[in-house]
Amino acid sequence: MTTHDPKATLIDVLQQARDAMVWKLDGLDDYDVRRPLTPTGTNLLGLVKHLASVELGYFGETFGRPSGIDLPWYAEGADPNADLWATPDESRDDIVSLYHQAWAHAAGTFAGADLDTEGRVPHWPAERESVTLHQILVHVTAETHRHAGHADILRELIDGLAGRRPGDPSIEDGYDWAAHHARVEAAARTFTAAG
Repeated sequence: MTTHDPKATLIDVLQQARDAMVWKLDGLDDYDVRRPLTPTGTNLLGLVKHLASVELGYFGETFGRPSGIDLPWYAEGADPNADLWATPDESRDDIVSLYHQAWAHAAGTFAGADLDTEGRVPHWPAERESVTLHQILVHVTAETHRHAGHADILRELIDGLAGRRPGDPSIEDGYDWAAHHARVEAAARTFTAAG
C-alpha cells in the first residue's frame, strides 16, 4: 500500500483477500476445490461463491445498484446454505467469473460513492440497516479476510499449501514444519490425562 487515502486503502486491503481466495483454487482439481473438509461442509469453491454473492448484495443492492445477476441460491425456499457450495452444474470457471463480475460491480459503486455515502441493508435489524459505504467496506473486508483464513486452512489440509499469496514471507521456506507440529503436539499432550 502506498496511498494515504482511506477509501483506496480499504479497497486495497479487500483486494488482497479477494486475490488470496482465488489463488487458493490454483492447481487443485474439481473434487478438491469442492470437497467439504469440516463437519459444516466448508469448501474452497463454496467460499468463493458465497463471497461473490455477498459482494453483489452489499456493494450493489445496499447502494441502489442491483447487478441484475440471477442468484438462485437466494430465491425464496432455497436452502439457507445454498450459496456455500457448488452444485455439479456450476463450474469453477462460472463461480470465479461471478466473483470477478462482483468485483467489477463493486468498483462501480466505489467510483460513484464516497465513504459517507448512505445505503440500506434491509436484512439487518432496523436500528442498524442504515449504513455508509465505509461501514460496508469494513464489513465485507473483514468477512473476506475471515473466509480467506478458512481457505488457508482448507488448502493446507488438502496439499500443504499455506500463506496469503505465492511466496508469502510469513511462511518460511525450508522450515521444518513436521518438527514444529511435533513440538506443538507434545506441548498439548501435557494437558491430557495420558500426558
